[in-house]
Amino acid sequence: MSLLSTVSSRTLTTVTGTEVPVPDPGGLIHLQFRRFAGCPVCHLHLRSIVARRAEIAAAGIREVVVFHSSADELRKHTADFPLDLVADPQRKLYREFGVEAGRRALLDPRAWPAIVRGVAATLRAHRRGETEMPPRQPEGGRLGLPADFLIGPDGRVIAAKHGVHADDQWSVDDLLARVPSL
Repeated sequence: MSLLSTVSSRTLTTVTGTEVPVPDPGGLIHLQFRRFAGCPVCHLHLRSIVARRAEIAAAGIREVVVFHSSADELRKHTADFPLDLVADPQRKLYREFGVEAGRRALLDPRAWPAIVRGVAATLRAHRRGETEMPPRQPEGGRLGLPADFLIGPDGRVIAAKHGVHADDQWSVDDLLARVPSL
């Protein structure tokens, strides 16, 4: 696991072609690493982010979400997410930030409730014609672990979390609690 303390400047391109500076000289970046496109647990989590997007933006945070899927696959599953979504099928960013994969992603009992809720929500949405089913063999596999980084305008990593199972990431409250006071 990486103990990255500073992020070098770069521009990430989202699946819609938007360029995102990381770090962002105008504010904070919440750089999230999720699993594969269509991941039911990831979708549950991202819906909680979208529901509180106004609070997050008011705190000066821009959400940037990385998946280890191709842009084409990611667009199939995320058209309704108003977030900056970045495809990283080669896992270059994952390696740089020390984001891992492992069996514990799915085998840890703490992930099971979210897996059940996520699969149920995906099935309901699919029956309503709102989403595609997750791929049977997702690009990059199913065993990715989540990670969160709060990055300051100067590139300093203010806070970081490397998840130990598929549902181990910051909640919106956890994220907002990490915003430095002015």
